[in-house]
Amino acid sequence: MDHDHLKDRLLLPSSRAAATNGPHHHRRATPAPGSTGAGGPPCGGGGAGGVSIDVNGLKRRGGGRRSWVRVDAATGAAEAVEVAKPALMRRLDLPARDLRLLDPLFVYPSAILGRERAVVCNLERLRCIITADEALVLREPDAAGGAAAEEAVRRYVDELQRRLVDRADDLPFEFIALEVALEAACSFLDSQAIELEAEAYPLLDELTAKISTLNLERVRRLKSKLVALTRRVQKVRDEIEQLMDDDGDMAEMYLTEKKMRMEASMLDDEDLQGIDNSHNGLGSSLSAPVSPVSTPPATRRLEKEFSFARSRHSSFKSSDSSQYNIEELEMLLEAYFVVIDYTLSKLTSLKEYIDDTEDFINIQLDNVRNQLIQFELLLTTATFVVAIFGVVSGVFGMNFEVPLFSVPHAFEWTLAITGVCAAVVFCCFLWYFKKRRFFPL
Repeated sequence: MDHDHLKDRLLLPSSRAAATNGPHHHRRATPAPGSTGAGGPPCGGGGAGGVSIDVNGLKRRGGGRRSWVRVDAATGAAEAVEVAKPALMRRLDLPARDLRLLDPLFVYPSAILGRERAVVCNLERLRCIITADEALVLREPDAAGGAAAEEAVRRYVDELQRRLVDRADDLPFEFIALEVALEAACSFLDSQAIELEAEAYPLLDELTAKISTLNLERVRRLKSKLVALTRRVQKVRDEIEQLMDDDGDMAEMYLTEKKMRMEASMLDDEDLQGIDNSHNGLGSSLSAPVSPVSTPPATRRLEKEFSFARSRHSSFKSSDSSQYNIEELEMLLEAYFVVIDYTLSKLTSLKEYIDDTEDFINIQLDNVRNQLIQFELLLTTATFVVAIFGVVSGVFGMNFEVPLFSVPHAFEWTLAITGVCAAVVFCCFLWYFKKRRFFPL
C-alpha cells in the first residue's frame, strides 16, 4: 500500500488539483478534437484519463520545508524542527546532490558521504545529516516505508540519546551518531536475512520432496527477495569498504577535530591581528605622520586578508589526512564491516543452497525425462512385436483359398509359431538396447 500512497502523491486527479490550487489558479483545459468532453473517457491515445502530474506541487515539495528530528550533541535533547533545503545547503555547505540522496521521493542506494562540515548518511530506513554539534534525522511520516520508517527514526533517536548519556568511551559525537546508524542498518539487514533463511530452507526442502507449480512459484518469489536483499547488503558493504580504503574520506569525517582546529586558527588570527593593531598604534604615536598615499586602500587589505585566510584553509584541508589519526574510525568501520560481511556470507550461502536445489530438481526432471524416453522405447518395441500378429492375421484374412485352412489345428500352430517369433524378436531388441546402453536393464 506504500506504493499507492507514493503514487497518490505524484499523480493527482484533476479535481484534487483544482481543490488544491484554488479557483484562481485552476484553468479549465480545452477538450482536444478526439476527446469526449468533461467526465467522459478519452477517445484518443491518452491512457491516463483525468490523471495529471502536479509539477508545481513537486517543485514546492522538493524545495519546501521538511520535518527533521534534531539531536543536540551536548545535551542529547531531541526536538522536531522544520528546515528548508536551501537553508540546509547554506548552513552546512552541502551541495544539492548530497541532499538529493536523502529525498524520500527518490530511491537511492545506501551511501555515506564525508563533507567539510557534515556527514551525510543514507542507510536503509535512516536518512540523516551528522555534524559536530547535532544530528538531523529526516522524518517523513508519508514516505515509503510508512510506520516502519517512523519506528526506525524513533529507535535511532532513543539509542543515540542513550549513548550520549552513558558515553563510556571518548568517541566524538559524529562517530557515535555514525555508529548508531551503522548498527541500526546492519541489525535491520541481518534480521531480514534471518527471516529469509527461516522461510527459505523449509520451502526448499518441500520443493525437493514435491515438485509442484505452487512450490516453484513460491521459490521464485523467494529468489527475487533474496536478490534484492543481497543487492542492498552488498551496497552497504561496498560503502564501508570504500571508506576504509580511502584515508582522505575518513579524515574528512573528523568533524569535531576539524572544528577545534578551525577555532584555534581563528583565535590565533585574532591574537595576531590584535598584536598588529597595537604595534601599528604604537608606531603611529611615536613616528612621524604617514602620507595617505602610502597606506593601502581598504579593498586591497581585504583582498590580502581573504587570500591569506583561504591559503590557511586550503593548507588545513590538505594536511587533514596526514595530521589526523584515523585508526579510531577505521576500527569502528571495520567492526561493522565484519557484521555486514557475515550477513552477506549468509545470503551467499542461501543463494548457493537455492542453486543446488535447482540443480537437484533439474537432475530429477532429467531422470524422469530419461525414464519416459526408456518407457517410450519399450512401448515402441512392444508395438512392433505385436504388429507381427497383425501381419499374420492380415495374411490369413485375405479372401482367397489357402490349403492350410483345411489342416486340423493349423490356427493354433500358427499362433504359437508367431508368438515364439515375436518373443525372439523382442529379446533381440532388449539385447541390442543393453549392448548400446540405451538404458540399464
